[in-house]
Amino acid sequence: MSKISIIIPTLNEANNLPLLLSDLSTIQEEGEIIIVDCGSEDKTIDIANIYGAEVCISKEKNRGLQLDMGAKNSKGDWLIFLHADTRLTNDWFEKTNSFMKGNKNRIYYFKFKINHKKIIYRVLEILVNIRSKYFKQPYGDQGLIMHRNIYFKNNGFKKIPLMEDVDFLRRLNNKKDLKQLNSPIFISSRKWERTNIFLQAIKNWNFRRRWLKGESLKSIYSDYYKK
Repeated sequence: MSKISIIIPTLNEANNLPLLLSDLSTIQEEGEIIIVDCGSEDKTIDIANIYGAEVCISKEKNRGLQLDMGAKNSKGDWLIFLHADTRLTNDWFEKTNSFMKGNKNRIYYFKFKINHKKIIYRVLEILVNIRSKYFKQPYGDQGLIMHRNIYFKNNGFKKIPLMEDVDFLRRLNNKKDLKQLNSPIFISSRKWERTNIFLQAIKNWNFRRRWLKGESLKSIYSDYYKK
């Protein structure tokens, strides 16, 4: 068994993936990197191969399915789920490794930071970190770290194209086992740059509300990715 498996779902991430894989290059002797691609038409798979990552191919554009496929193909004791457009600090593994020697029932996530200098993003960071730390509601873009036994005990990510992170964390029996690391993950600002960030936050809240009320994910997915 490897010590850790890092699982990254991708679709046309050639511009972002080299940066993240460079951040992760220090752990090659400690584990494995698994890229689960769902039909990239750019150089994503070539880049993954250059960095020595294992590549799995999903026939569907479905992030929940991709994450679960990566977990089921993994060999690591600990699973780390990351989005392809994130960045980590130079000492991320040193800080994370100390936690992985401890409580195996906990699910860890990184402190939320946005990779942009605008002051308005500092406000969003504060709000997200309050929501995550005190209300126990982190999302997948903050990175999720858990022992493989915990992942499979909770039946993993459902094969759904979005809300897979919210769904998984809602199914946990004990939210007290969610713990924020004192180490940041840097989120790309690209999804907020096309609109007002507070308007986007309201839209995201409404998508979650619609899903929790039982609306079809197909309908929500269509609206979420509407140009």
